Amino acid sequence: MQKKLFALFFIFSCTTSIIFCQEKYTINGTITDSKSNETLIGVNIILPEIQSGTMTNEYGFYSITLPEGNYKIQISYLGYTTILESIDLTSDLSKNFQLSESVESLDEVVIKEDIEKLNIKKPQMSVNALSIKTIKNMPVVLGEVDIIKSITLLPGVTNAGEGSSGFNVRGGSADQNLILLDEATIFNSSHLFGFFSVFNPDAIKDIKLYKGGIPAKYGGRVSSVLDIYQKEGSSTGFHMNGGIGLISSRLLAEGPIKKNKGSFLFGGRSSYAHLFLPLFDLNNVAYFYDLNTKLSYRLNDNNSIFLSGYFGRDVFEIADSFENSYGNTVLNFRWNHLFSDKIFSNLSLIYSDYDYDLELSFVEFDWESGITNFNLKYDFKHYLSNNFKLEYGLNSIYYKFNPGEINPTTPDSGINPFKLIDKYAFENAIYVDAEHKLNNKLTVSYGARLSTFHRLGQDELNTYENNKPVVFNEDLQIYEKSIPSGIVNFNRNDVIESFANIEPRLALAYQLNSSASIKASYNRMSQYLHLLSNTSSPTPLDVWTPSGKYVKPQLLDQLALGYFKSFKDNLFSLEVETFYKKIQNRIDYIDGADLIANNAIEQVILNGEAKAYGLEILFRKNEGKLKGWLAYTLSRSEQRTPGQTLNETGINNGEWYVTPFDKTHDISITGSYEFNNKWSCSTNFLFQTGQPATFPNGQYQYNGITVPSFEARNSSRLPSYNRLDLAVNYKPKPLTEKAYKSEWVFGIYNVYNRRNAANITFRENRMTGQNQAVRLAIFGIVPSVSYNFKF
Repeated sequence: MQKKLFALFFIFSCTTSIIFCQEKYTINGTITDSKSNETLIGVNIILPEIQSGTMTNEYGFYSITLPEGNYKIQISYLGYTTILESIDLTSDLSKNFQLSESVESLDEVVIKEDIEKLNIKKPQMSVNALSIKTIKNMPVVLGEVDIIKSITLLPGVTNAGEGSSGFNVRGGSADQNLILLDEATIFNSSHLFGFFSVFNPDAIKDIKLYKGGIPAKYGGRVSSVLDIYQKEGSSTGFHMNGGIGLISSRLLAEGPIKKNKGSFLFGGRSSYAHLFLPLFDLNNVAYFYDLNTKLSYRLNDNNSIFLSGYFGRDVFEIADSFENSYGNTVLNFRWNHLFSDKIFSNLSLIYSDYDYDLELSFVEFDWESGITNFNLKYDFKHYLSNNFKLEYGLNSIYYKFNPGEINPTTPDSGINPFKLIDKYAFENAIYVDAEHKLNNKLTVSYGARLSTFHRLGQDELNTYENNKPVVFNEDLQIYEKSIPSGIVNFNRNDVIESFANIEPRLALAYQLNSSASIKASYNRMSQYLHLLSNTSSPTPLDVWTPSGKYVKPQLLDQLALGYFKSFKDNLFSLEVETFYKKIQNRIDYIDGADLIANNAIEQVILNGEAKAYGLEILFRKNEGKLKGWLAYTLSRSEQRTPGQTLNETGINNGEWYVTPFDKTHDISITGSYEFNNKWSCSTNFLFQTGQPATFPNGQYQYNGITVPSFEARNSSRLPSYNRLDLAVNYKPKPLTEKAYKSEWVFGIYNVYNRRNAANITFRENRMTGQNQAVRLAIFGIVPSVSYNFKF
């Protein structure tokens, strides 16, 4: 037996030696825009002769290892002229490329930055990206370009309701989406209660939405990851661009700190519709503003540093009796370091804060709440060979939760100061991800993330008999708050509860031929934060709470299978995916739950489960004067919260019921047509099954008061949603060589004035005494015009 093992070891050693004795060398470098020196993400580096290649990472870096020899290398990126060069690889080579914009491709409507055979081979699936050019061409409400509303045109993504904050992915809730801006967490992505998103499109470089098959470097949410990177700014010359619209304007400036070494970017955006309210004798205020900034500097060929930030604010005032403001603040310092031609690293120190303030003058009190985190990330990308790449790193996040604080605003106020107990937590993770090309047809990506979460000490924590903060009243058949049996005090550094989860990830792609492949993926993810909201979409007042003694982390298992094909040299492409996901420990709320100013939130929530499954189809036309896509999703999203014991009814009698995010059918058609260099138009059409709702099904009298009774949860629906939008773009001098260029955008949102229901309420008609349903519609037809410029 020992002789056989020795023989096998000898053969393996000899084979390995032969492989590694072959002379191999590495080409690496950075790919940038020739005009601004801005790094480009997702550029394809292809070697046609050996049908292999790679892509630039989030910082424009690439690395590829090949045997010694002569090669042709092709650099391609949508909207840019392709570079084809010959190289003689006899030693390690550092080679940077600069791409020039292709005038013919400036207005391409695409979903992925580029569509090459390389993407057919890659195991990554359930990922969509939108170019900023595409987003700016889309018709939008009030002429305000909106990234969040744009991604709802993709399969598997729906809005939370017209005029509502957030978005839903594959039947998940809005709080299950991880939204990153330059790696910093954005906790509220909306302005004006959901009418607009917080992202200034002029400052954004790259957008990716991961719906499934999520890489191991991401964690903390169970539905999706929206990863957004800001532009770095031009290091070659000073430029400005902006736009003037009906309700808001924006301006962005960028330029070199030191030519070809460092750059700055400053952008601002603000609405001003409230300035016209006094003309109508309205003493109200409603506006938003945000600021984007980024500084970058290349110290040398191996080191670059970045400092990026965002600050946004919404302000509302009603007749000096109500004042409300909320917003995000994020700051990120990053250091890119190249250890060798095969190891790229990024170290990030991140601060993120979301705060909410509400002042009610007529009752003389002020309410404040918020969430703050400090994040340390260290990520590595290791290009071991052309067929094997590793990503690994670590992540530590410290959280402080302020559930709410009330203070009197005048000396005579009858309100006593009251502070809900602050909560603290510490989340850590390490991960490793491998992309392994097994042969010319099969590529596999596999890895795991180990996450831990520690709920840290707080001043007071209730204890309950049998550890049940919610009890079931068998006589009334309802859930009620349990009376605390005691209070435990902790020091700040004490650990109240700890969780640890291994989150495996697996994805594979099998190439059927040069234009088609099938892909499959599995991922498990953990979510330790919960948004306390019993509305169908989040509001600025909603409060985040950490997992702990009575609130368990959500755990996701998701499977996806897809077929991908391109036709006629990529003139058309088709993506078909089916998915199934199940979530453990999805919190639900007992009837009559009070979530605001609740110091014992565990008394009104129960742990349940959720599941979602569906089919997604995306068909695209990628080239020509007419471009666009058709997206269709058929899906189901359900939730169930059984009783804690056999004698309890649970929520909705413990039966499965559709979630507020369930949209059986979701169809969107997006297209653009270029008439000539000056004129182009674009259009969107959307159809969605109506949002689930719970309506009253009767009423009874109790002590002279009319009390409604309600049907089972979400057993009815609002009317179906549909809308047609149209936009026309006009460029006065598209071929001018002058530095100043401009564009007019004329749009009509909801062309046929469809009054889509945001909700339906029931009330008694005082004239007839009969009950009636009242539909609330946010928007009818909305025309808009905006003027964009750059120089």
